[in-house]
Amino acid sequence: MRKQIASIVIILTMVFTMVCIAGTVTTDAASAPKASISLYSCNPTFSKYGGTTFEVFIQTRNTSNDPKVYVHYRCYNDQPWTDREAEYYTTMSDGSIIWKASFTSWSTKYCLKLVNNGKTYWDNNNGKDYTRENVIGSAPIFAKRLGYQYGMWGGYRVDAVLQNYAYHKNVFVRYTTNGWKSHHDVAMSYSETNADKTETWTASIPFSYNYSDGYNTDDFEFAICYRVNGKEYWANYFGDNFGFYYYIHQ
Repeated sequence: MRKQIASIVIILTMVFTMVCIAGTVTTDAASAPKASISLYSCNPTFSKYGGTTFEVFIQTRNTSNDPKVYVHYRCYNDQPWTDREAEYYTTMSDGSIIWKASFTSWSTKYCLKLVNNGKTYWDNNNGKDYTRENVIGSAPIFAKRLGYQYGMWGGYRVDAVLQNYAYHKNVFVRYTTNGWKSHHDVAMSYSETNADKTETWTASIPFSYNYSDGYNTDDFEFAICYRVNGKEYWANYFGDNFGFYYYIHQ
């Protein structure tokens, strides 16, 4: 009898262990983060004859070793949609990956596609698609391209589009005119709240004019800092910084 009881206890223990293991595996699979794709930022440049060149940065998370990332767009409104494959650009500190794709279109709408492990994921801006007005997506802050700045007697204007993480924030431009041998900071001020609830902040960087040599632009670069909730975010073109000719018209 004792042997039978011991056998029953062993069998029950094994069954219980297998159930626990199976339950753990199921729970882990269900809670595993899914792959995702989102617009990080976009630099639209108006080219000749009405076309727009889009430099799109795309953010993906939790992908396999060989994902495929595309911009889905069409050149003209009456033409079929096509894909432009994005290339790897950099890996962020949180492990997400930034991809880059450039294309020229006379139709302003586009969306994003991720193919990962046989599944397709989309970011179409909640059904509205993206346009050249969408400068920022998941990025905390980015510099907005402006038109050519004639004269500049009032300084070089810089606009930043940022996520409104909190009411109290500190935003400033850091710039150099000598290749970062030295730098200066200029505070940015609130300009407006955009339709997507992001904010636009602006600043003017002072420039001196030399009638014989023109503007001192060769070693001019700038980046934008956003301090909020005890954290610091930089818009610095992923380490390359922004230059004097960061214009929207070419």
